[in-house]
Amino acid sequence: MSKKNNFVVSIFALALVLFVSASAAFAQVRTEDLYRAEDDGSYDTMSWLLGTGDIPTIDPGLATDTTSNQVIQTIFMGLTTIDEETAEVQDGVAIELTKGDIAEDGSITYTYRIRTDIPWVRYNPETEAVEPVVDCDGNVRFLTARDFEYAIKRVVDPALASDYAYMVADHVVGATEFLTGAEGATADDILVKAIDDATLEITWLAEFAANNMIAGRPTYFAVPSWVIDGDACTEASGDLWATVENIQSYGPYTAVEWIHDDSFTVVRNPYWPADIESVPQPQIEEIVFRFLDSSAALAEYEAGNLTGSNLVPASEIDRIKADPVLSEAYHAGEDMCTYFYGFNTTAPFVDDARVRRALSMAIDRQSLIDNVAKGGQIPAQWWTRPGLAAAPTLEDHPDLGVKFDPEGAKALIEEYMADEGIEDPMDITVEIVHNSDENHQRIAVAVQQMWKDNLGINALISNQEWAVYLKTIRSLDTPQVYRLGWCQDYMDAANFLNDSVSSGGSANPTVDGIPGGKPTGGLMWYNEEYEKLVDTAQTLTDTAERLDLYAQAEEILVYEDAAMAPLYWYTRVEMSSPELDRTYSILGGKENFYKWSYK
Repeated sequence: MSKKNNFVVSIFALALVLFVSASAAFAQVRTEDLYRAEDDGSYDTMSWLLGTGDIPTIDPGLATDTTSNQVIQTIFMGLTTIDEETAEVQDGVAIELTKGDIAEDGSITYTYRIRTDIPWVRYNPETEAVEPVVDCDGNVRFLTARDFEYAIKRVVDPALASDYAYMVADHVVGATEFLTGAEGATADDILVKAIDDATLEITWLAEFAANNMIAGRPTYFAVPSWVIDGDACTEASGDLWATVENIQSYGPYTAVEWIHDDSFTVVRNPYWPADIESVPQPQIEEIVFRFLDSSAALAEYEAGNLTGSNLVPASEIDRIKADPVLSEAYHAGEDMCTYFYGFNTTAPFVDDARVRRALSMAIDRQSLIDNVAKGGQIPAQWWTRPGLAAAPTLEDHPDLGVKFDPEGAKALIEEYMADEGIEDPMDITVEIVHNSDENHQRIAVAVQQMWKDNLGINALISNQEWAVYLKTIRSLDTPQVYRLGWCQDYMDAANFLNDSVSSGGSANPTVDGIPGGKPTGGLMWYNEEYEKLVDTAQTLTDTAERLDLYAQAEEILVYEDAAMAPLYWYTRVEMSSPELDRTYSILGGKENFYKWSYK
């Protein structure tokens, strides 16, 4: 590994872009006139385990999982961003926010002024260099407010069929009507509007504390319309735009190579501005994201072939902690995620709330953590991760939710069996399905044993590769019991209780995205009282009042209806080279690699 790279900023070239008028910048700047970071000839590279399976997509409008979003957030950037250590919202490519007055219907318009000096770029394999994208006249294509307007409206276009369309539809005026095909609704009715190249207006349904965080989510990232739809000098790529061969982006890194099921490589974008405090120019020129199971990754790390890993085999944690060298690379910290087992509430046996509640109550979460997971996780009595705004805490709500109660669980199963005429609990057939990973397998085996010991039920276990699994659990073939984790999109309980598990949400989708609509996968669950509680909570400004409603909703979700079995609140367990000077994220898989360097 070479020494830390030192960039030399050309003040004259930077000023040329920053102080030229917006119209002149977009119309006249040529590639040779751009600011470009220089380097001293050294080249720092690192390799990082991203997960056990290939990333499903690098399309910001389609991504739903943490691994896809991790890559996307290195090659794109939002209007805002969130500090990975403090969870504070910061400027991304936006440099100013102005809020309008709250309208009679409760809506409010935010006006963002964005930078006019960030060029779109692509990697040229022939020159082996990152190059600015130019238009039909040879002028540099700069990031504009129009690119954001196009992207946000694209997400709620029914033709895209984005699983994250609700992230726009639930928050932006006019988006739900367009998404659901309301009579007469058009994309023009979605109140996202580029006033000019540097000014974007978003009209939110309500003044919500998380609006500015939501605006920085990948769902709101700009995408290149000329690549997707084509223009006078660019052939339309359509769905294939989000491949390494076609991708154009504008973030601190640029995609270089994608070897499916093996690796994804990005390199530093030298045209990224030098003066964005929250998103500095990368010091590590190249990152190779690897796809391996955790044991193989640990072996690669110990062999010196991997710089770091976001997965650590639970079976090796005791050895790692005891090893004087490996322990220096080990880190377990706070993480805003929840590990859970979802129930397909329409499937045989688990279509009865008593069975679901019994299965949840029969899980000894503390034993699972102490003997299997071993990462210092916290037993989860409910769904929302404590630490989020308006989320319950164990200190304030010690008796909320579900706890280990084998006797109570057994009584519920016996009651169910009596009503259904079932004499032997072995006749209750349950299958646990998880995405392929040895840690998930170990947890499933432990839960399987608990259900056998405490309930007499002998569950089956199977697994699927990650990309396939994501489709399975959002389909009518969703298994009876399936493993998943949810990490915050923004730091508010609404993201868990509204965006994820409410009817029409990410983990509980419906055909039209509307609560109470025909379920299409996930929990396949609807409770009118629950929906009223979470909808009301999101309209309130008093945090204590919101928390009280969310606590009531949690009791319905995890105990009364038991639509899911929360297992534990995550810790972030990682291995990384002590030679790295790095930050540690609490944001559920989002590492800001552009802040890292070698010591």
